[in-house]
Amino acid sequence: MEVEEILLECEERMDKTIEHLGKELRGIRTGRANTALVEYIKVDYYGAPTDIRELAGVSVVESTTLMIKPFDPAAKNEIIKAIESSDLGLNPQSDGNTIRISIPSPTKERRMQLVGQVKKLGEDSKVAIRNERRDANKSLDSAQSEQKLSDDEIKGAKESVDDLTKAHNAEIEALVTKKTKEIEDI
Repeated sequence: MEVEEILLECEERMDKTIEHLGKELRGIRTGRANTALVEYIKVDYYGAPTDIRELAGVSVVESTTLMIKPFDPAAKNEIIKAIESSDLGLNPQSDGNTIRISIPSPTKERRMQLVGQVKKLGEDSKVAIRNERRDANKSLDSAQSEQKLSDDEIKGAKESVDDLTKAHNAEIEALVTKKTKEIEDI
């Protein structure tokens, strides 16, 4: 494998780690209504686990209220069951053909738990980034022995991998800090 290919693949995987962290963080409750809280909750729809976003329109009607309008009214009760069984602590209310969810402001204790959860997600992402760095460095070492590349080329490539690692870790820190601030603000 070429050095450029190894670096490109490493960067793509690190970008996917950041993207995954962003999706995970969007699903963490902050006290404000956010459609990402419920969009990915799995509903047992005719025997198949299906995301709520595929079964209903989810919208924010007020800063603390979500409204879910199922495309198929028969799925309403299954959606309510799925939301109640999720570990978000939400209480959906049936309102005709729609479902309303009032998002209560989390208690101080719950906010501290959420901050801990955010920091754990950030740390897990950093571990994934370090694993990508390790894999890229191994690939560079094997490319050096296979293709008889110079030590300077490999050293430069490894420095590039380290630069990517630092940049992605800084991005993770920024995401975690931003989410922590959102959670701590009442």
